[in-house]
Amino acid sequence: MADAARLAILPYFRTSGLKAENKLTSGYDPVTVADREAETAMRDILQRLRPDDGIWGEEFGQVAGTSGRTWVLDPIDGTRGFVSGTPTWGVLIALSDADGPFLGMIDQPYIGERFVGAPGVAEMTGPQGKAALATRATTSLDQAILYSTFPEVGTKADRAGFEAVSAQALLTRYGMDCYAYALVAAGQIDLVIEATLNAYDVQGPIAVVQAAGGIVTDWRGGPAHQGGRILAAANAQIHAAALEILQDY
Repeated sequence: MADAARLAILPYFRTSGLKAENKLTSGYDPVTVADREAETAMRDILQRLRPDDGIWGEEFGQVAGTSGRTWVLDPIDGTRGFVSGTPTWGVLIALSDADGPFLGMIDQPYIGERFVGAPGVAEMTGPQGKAALATRATTSLDQAILYSTFPEVGTKADRAGFEAVSAQALLTRYGMDCYAYALVAAGQIDLVIEATLNAYDVQGPIAVVQAAGGIVTDWRGGPAHQGGRILAAANAQIHAAALEILQDY
């Protein structure tokens, strides 16, 4: 599916004629032909090879299955970045059951990086070959690197919670979309804090981060696979430190 999505998307990336439609009447949430063609390509594969599984995709909604498993698809997570020409968007794929995602992939077609997490599997492939994924051991917020899509997402209250953690972090950077979760899994950063996410925005990243040794919850420490307020952390200690602050918001 990821290979098919790459083939569908890359001909449109950084092309002058690409048009983006806005899904919102207030604000900006773009969608392009690349989003739709990539999701269609993935759905075609699933309908052929996994007809009993459900599908939940950003562009074409939900189709019920009978197997108890659902493929959760975001054909281009970070379409704002895609239409801006940045290589931080990605194809997100997850396989979930009633307990949430247990297999996930973050695929960045343009730079050729693919991050995979599943039971017994935590690895990436890229221009330098294959490597294991393992999260960092940072335990103190004053040594932590934090990424977020704020202030683009969330309410004022959401942003206040994020900023309270950011004020204690060593370094805060912005606007990486799904690639920030890949960096947590790859041991490059420590935290991602977001809000108002959908299930298809986060289920693939949850499986990848967890397989690499990290933790992903909501801001109360509960399950995050339905979206909402998200805290992804490299380990239990740094997760607890950030959660202690976020719970007040």
